Amino acid sequence: MAEELGVFIPYVGGVEHAHVLLPPLETLCTVEETCVRDKAVESLCRIGAQMKESDLVDWFVPLAKRLAAGEWFTARVSSCGLFHVAYPSSPDQLKAELRSIYAQMCQDDTPMVRRAAASNLGKFAATIEQHHLKTDIMSMFEDLTQDDQDSVRLLAVEGCAALGKLLEPHDCIASILPVIVNFSQDKSWRVRYMVANQLYELCEAVGPEATRADLVPAYVRLLRDNEAEVRIAAAGKVTKFCRILSPQLAIQHILPCVKELSTDSSQHVRSALASVIMGMAPVLGKDATIEQLLPIFLSLLKDEFPDVRLNIISKLDQVNQVIGIDLLSQSLLPAIVELAEDRHWRVRLAIIEYIPLLASQLGVGFFDDKLGALCMQWLEDKVFSIREAAATNLKRLAEEFGPEWAMQHIVPEVLEKINNPHYLYRMTVLRAISLLAPVMGADITCQKLLPVVIASSKDRVPNIKFNVAKVLQSLVSVLDQSVVDKTIRPCLVELSEDPDVDVRITVLVGLKSTHFLAFYVTAGNENLVRRSGGGGSGRHGGNKYINMKWSTGSLMLGFGCFYLVLFADLASTSY
Repeated sequence: MAEELGVFIPYVGGVEHAHVLLPPLETLCTVEETCVRDKAVESLCRIGAQMKESDLVDWFVPLAKRLAAGEWFTARVSSCGLFHVAYPSSPDQLKAELRSIYAQMCQDDTPMVRRAAASNLGKFAATIEQHHLKTDIMSMFEDLTQDDQDSVRLLAVEGCAALGKLLEPHDCIASILPVIVNFSQDKSWRVRYMVANQLYELCEAVGPEATRADLVPAYVRLLRDNEAEVRIAAAGKVTKFCRILSPQLAIQHILPCVKELSTDSSQHVRSALASVIMGMAPVLGKDATIEQLLPIFLSLLKDEFPDVRLNIISKLDQVNQVIGIDLLSQSLLPAIVELAEDRHWRVRLAIIEYIPLLASQLGVGFFDDKLGALCMQWLEDKVFSIREAAATNLKRLAEEFGPEWAMQHIVPEVLEKINNPHYLYRMTVLRAISLLAPVMGADITCQKLLPVVIASSKDRVPNIKFNVAKVLQSLVSVLDQSVVDKTIRPCLVELSEDPDVDVRITVLVGLKSTHFLAFYVTAGNENLVRRSGGGGSGRHGGNKYINMKWSTGSLMLGFGCFYLVLFADLASTSY
């Protein structure tokens, strides 16, 4: 209800009558459930943004004042989220009253109210006149930064960045910078954690000189904090922070900390660093990347924690843009090849997904020498997701290097694996064929791929046979109609009579497409619709045939016959 009332203005007669929606939302702002109150405040703000200025003064501002004076803390908490909507349209005297009320919220006896005031201070400050911003708002901010509850102080940290963008640089340096520096040494690790997340946003507000003198030392302290959670937050922002600094400052002050973090005792710190460190390469430049960062990359690529290795692998292209593919292949490729056989399947999966990009950068010659064998090896991985990704990888490689290259280097090796004694690997080959066919074109598909699929329809494993049916259906759009009529149609018809019920059902369900409905309802002018059951001997009885004429206008009749066949076949099957 709290959420829906926010979009109810058109249903109450338009903006002129929007005020009638305020009373129920005011009630919802006082309930105990936080999620309900939040939605009610959100809806009130949405409605207030559409109301006329006079209606805001007459209806919305009194509502905010009533909530702020509420006896129960839930009402006062909700009121803090409404001031930024109520303030701009109010007359000067009312504005002064609203600022005074918000100051009371910042000093409320209940920590939950002070938290709400701290959380919404940035939005309220954005609506305040500049001269009041430097006096009233900064006074509120100072109260919140000195609160004895760390849950209030950490929310005040968020206000630092918001206020820093509203103030002039010299005012920001005088009022905000000392606070953030003190917060970076706060006794509560949660406050320091918030500082680590927000610090880089203040650099632009205070300018390069204050950043170099005050914020860089504060950030270095956070990178070396005793609490792992703080180091995680700081490590995750290292690239963003370095982008603000000059390369010299980053190399001098930040890079030594990065080296320490790469061997941090916490795997989560190393993982956070690995997720962003590759972005430092464009910032530091080629020489510093080669000399300083590459050893760290290699160290993280060999980390015992799989997420660390994954994070490095997924961002390799950022390094390639800086140092070039030759040096990348010499320094990092051996580690990548080693990871291709990593014991954690998610690491292997990340390598597979990166291979097409790496192949396009390395070139066809280098790929054939170093990575080609790996791509075939993944087709017989023990994990299904790896085999599936390997098949998709072959398609992307064929698209990258062209059908002729694929015909020479991929297709023969893929087709050879159809003789693998394990049926799961044979299924992977069928999947690869279905993906490669559109890339290879009709001729190669007809001459090389289709015969393997047709031969697999005789496989002793039912799973292979109904996968054959799926592949044949996917090949119709690639092959000429004559091939479909002479080769695919007879094979599917034969599979539709397979002793295994799952194979029959798979084929029949597949035949509901208009391409294959013809197998059952079109054969020149007369059509034979096969129906199982009804007499004869054996498990399913004999076959009956229904003769019918086919025309374009009888498409729906054809579909009806198909489903009749399907249901009859299912009904006649006993498990």
